[in-house]
Amino acid sequence: MRKDLQHMKYFLAICLSLVLAVVTILPALAEEEVPSADLSVAVLSDYIWRGQELSYDSIVVQPSMTVSYMGFSANLWGNLDTDPYAPGEDDPANWTETDFTLSYSRGFGLLSLEGGYIYYGLDGCDDSQELFLSLGLDTLLSPTLTVYRDMDSYPSWYLLLGISHSFELTDKVSLELSGSVSYLKGEDEDDYPEIDDTGAPTGDKFSNFHDGVVSVSLPIAAAKYITISPSLCYTFPLSGDASDEMEWRSMKGDDDNFVYGGVTVSMAF
Repeated sequence: MRKDLQHMKYFLAICLSLVLAVVTILPALAEEEVPSADLSVAVLSDYIWRGQELSYDSIVVQPSMTVSYMGFSANLWGNLDTDPYAPGEDDPANWTETDFTLSYSRGFGLLSLEGGYIYYGLDGCDDSQELFLSLGLDTLLSPTLTVYRDMDSYPSWYLLLGISHSFELTDKVSLELSGSVSYLKGEDEDDYPEIDDTGAPTGDKFSNFHDGVVSVSLPIAAAKYITISPSLCYTFPLSGDASDEMEWRSMKGDDDNFVYGGVTVSMAF
């Protein structure tokens, strides 16, 4: 059996186990704060992560499972590339990534605070680990500042400032708009190099404003526990350095902005 198919089976088995665990203990906690679970599958036209193009001309399928209880959350996320772009490889893996996140969040009036740990299990390159801390305000546009620190294979800092707003169109349909800007500070010139306008590394580490993202989604409450959300996103560079670096990292080496979208189906209980 192919290794990537084995990974997919393991992923689905873990998700099913988590769902069964939540369903089993719900009755015992009926009069207390109970665990919640969210299972979703996104089907997207591209996989763009922090301005990096990680798929090319193929559909990606991204399942996700989150279990939460009393502020603590555990998430398992994966990426399946239906037609991976890997020149020189005869049989590239379709299952390209499995991430695991542990986090804790707490509210203090208008202020919310969340911190956590992410393990990135990657195919074709070294796995890595991050810590993150997020600060949010329950006010106009819901501003959130998140700081990510890669402490393993790709040492770097990534700062993300995001805003969002939701408009209720009907009792079952809403319109959600969001946007974000980021700053990337690399600590190794090989992992995050600065790129000149000829497409060659300068020998310095990247440190500048990086990628911006604007997105729109239309969550539709299809049933009591099921939501269907079409979405459209646009990722673009925030500086000349970012434009050169994003173009250098792109699959064909000639694109620094990306338009992509798809549909996410989620079940929450």
